[in-house]
Formats: sequence, C-alpha cells, structure tokens
Amino acid sequence: MLLWILLSVCCIAAAQQRSSSYSGEYGGGGGKRFSHSGNQLDGPITAIRVRANRNYITGIQVRYGTSWSEYKGGSAGDLEEIFLHPGESIIQVSGKYSSYLRKLMFVTNKGRYFQIGKDYGTSFNGVPLFPNTVLRFISGSSGSVIDAIGFHWDYASSNCVHCAK
Repeated sequence: MLLWILLSVCCIAAAQQRSSSYSGEYGGGGGKRFSHSGNQLDGPITAIRVRANRNYITGIQVRYGTSWSEYKGGSAGDLEEIFLHPGESIIQVSGKYSSYLRKLMFVTNKGRYFQIGKDYGTSFNGVPLFPNTVLRFISGSSGSVIDAIGFHWDYASSNCVHCAK
C-alpha cells in the first residue's frame, strides 16, 4: 500500500507542467555575482536601463513593477531607457559577448525590439524553453562593465496590476 501511494505521488509530481527555465550565462568569468531573483516579487519587468560605451555594455538596471533594482556595472558610456507598454513582456534576448557583454537586443511579445551595444563578439540567443513564458528576472556578474548575464523565464506574474489580461 505504501509503495502504491509513493508511486502515485511521484507520477502526479512528474505530470505537473513545468514553466521556468534559464538561458545563459553569456560572457566572461569576472566581476561580482548578482541576481534579481527577489526583485521579481515586485511585479513584471516594466522598464530596463542599459549603459554602453564604445566597446561594452557597462551597466544595467531593471524596473520590476514600479520598483527599480539596484544598478549593476560601471558609469562609463551612454544610458538608454526602454519602457514596456502595459501587457508587454520580453520574450527573447539576443546579443554578443567576449570576455564582457558587448550587445543586447530585447524582443517583446508586441513585436518591438531594442538594440544596445556593438555588433561584434560571440552571438547568443536567450529564449524560454516553455511556451507562453516571459523574462521574469536577470542574473550575472559585473564590475566596471557587465561581465556576464543570464535570463530567467517563467509565466507572467499573475498578480500584476499594470498588465492587460
């Protein structure tokens, strides 16, 4: 009887649909580690600030709901801001890297895309493994530039007051 219950629990757990996935890490091995895992509790990604100089992505900051994450990276280069529309989510992030991150391109579920940085280095394409999932938060490492970045995907936040259902 106990074996049957254990087998039933294992089958139910295996049948549950998975939704979270990870793409990365793209870049080099330097810098100090960071993760926005806790920031996703503030809501979905609603804006991104990226700083780039003539060679690298030097900094990044993400707004989750109405709260900005801590800025990661250095202060060199020009700052660009990307604001998402209500109900808009990032569904793909591609770019280039070498020892550091060189280029980012964000693609949204509304067909918009945003490019920042220089078009040289090794290419990457970060996408979710499961359908109907979106970028929920980022992680990586940084110093005076963004050394590496990774992308964490899951279903859009169900408690989002700013999103169109």
